[in-house]
Amino acid sequence: MSSQHYPVHGAGLGLRRAMLSSLADQTAQPADFWEVAPENWINVGGRYGKTFRELTEKFPFICHGLSLSIGGPAPLDEAFLQRLKRFLREYRIRYYSEHLSYCSDDGHLYDLLPVPFTEEAVRYVTDRIQRVQDILEQRIAIENVSYYAAPGKAMEEIDFLTAVLQEADCDLLLDVNNIYVNSVNHRYDAEIFLQQLPAARIRYIHVAGHYREAEDLIVDTHGADVIDPVWQLLDKTYQHFGVIPTLLERDFNLPPLADLLQEVAVIRALQSKWQDQTGEHIQHG
Repeated sequence: MSSQHYPVHGAGLGLRRAMLSSLADQTAQPADFWEVAPENWINVGGRYGKTFRELTEKFPFICHGLSLSIGGPAPLDEAFLQRLKRFLREYRIRYYSEHLSYCSDDGHLYDLLPVPFTEEAVRYVTDRIQRVQDILEQRIAIENVSYYAAPGKAMEEIDFLTAVLQEADCDLLLDVNNIYVNSVNHRYDAEIFLQQLPAARIRYIHVAGHYREAEDLIVDTHGADVIDPVWQLLDKTYQHFGVIPTLLERDFNLPPLADLLQEVAVIRALQSKWQDQTGEHIQHG
């Protein structure tokens, strides 16, 4: 896939406010791109707002939404979408993604709940994604999510996901950790799932850590180091699709920035490995 296909390049990191003081001490560019939840930064002023603007002027940024509730029963929050549109343009955010899930009804539920794997849900979610793209005047990506139950399931997860991508004509944020988590919890082959994804729709990748509750139950926490099987699945992803920009997510139990950058370095090493084997050039920044 041509590098022009992707909104960013290289290895990225999710930005948290706790990192800001450590970032100020960095002399080298710590990550090739950064990702933020827009809900955490829209209308933020003062010291944090000033620092955020300075960072967006220095580094490529993308946004990963938390509250759109693309599969939820309540109407889309179009007032929020207008605020989001202004935010994306003001800070020259390169891309926007959301979860293929829902998190609200009459109020926010503070969790990402699974959309039923049904034809009706495909049509419902498709209409809402198209409306979001119309309002934002840009394509968006949806992320394959982790889930722990599949109420009303009439389709396989892979068939539901690919149907939404095709019918909504949107892009995919590929979360490799979520594939691994779901493959354990729902007993399917992660590599077979991966190979069925539409390569042309993948815009970037997430990797993260999780918590193993039991031998057959993993909870997607983003609160631990990435484990070897997830790194191996990322390696398989590059083998199958080529080198794709990849971001490390860490939301809880934040270690020192230097520790997170060691994991970013693992991403870079895997990308370089496949760059060397394919002769593909990786553009950083």
